[in-house]
Amino acid sequence: MGKNYGYIRVSTKEQNEDRQIIALRDLDIPPENIYMDKQSGKDFQRPEYIKLAKKLKKDDLLYIKSIDRLGRNYDEVLEQWRILTKEKGVDIVVLEMPLLDTRRGKDLMGTFLSDIVLQVLSFVAENERSCIRQRQAEGIAAAKERGVRFGRPEKELPDNFLMLVRRWENKQLSLSKLLEICQMSESTFYRRMRNLRVND
Repeated sequence: MGKNYGYIRVSTKEQNEDRQIIALRDLDIPPENIYMDKQSGKDFQRPEYIKLAKKLKKDDLLYIKSIDRLGRNYDEVLEQWRILTKEKGVDIVVLEMPLLDTRRGKDLMGTFLSDIVLQVLSFVAENERSCIRQRQAEGIAAAKERGVRFGRPEKELPDNFLMLVRRWENKQLSLSKLLEICQMSESTFYRRMRNLRVND
């Protein structure tokens, strides 16, 4: 008799894993057999997934809430699925997609249908990730066109900045002293000078 395992993944430390934990709670999975990564699903170089994959043995059962929690890279999801189910002999249950339950339909037709569903879902997950990236890029480009600036807001120049610059230009003040007074780096100083001259 194999053991039951669960795998949870959220993309960032800020994201909440509660939905996935609740979905696994009612299953017969010992808490120490639930592995969780807070990392992107773009590849499988995730510490907890790697530990889990090493631990899984023939006839073990792995539960995941949805296929995109396993990963978002189409080719890699298919490869991991093949390794776990075909090479290791592990069963996988995707809770949100009952057709993806390798315990059912162990005959040729059942395996064939499961493989088709997996390929379609993996493709959809990766395609959605590509669409999100494209929408983000388009949103950033549109915001830049509207004049939205990204990054930290620029620090206000000291009121006496122009006077300090004149003193520096007249060699009455060293550059290092000027930078110290203005609390800025040399590159920032020259960039702010260029901007002032352009706007004059």
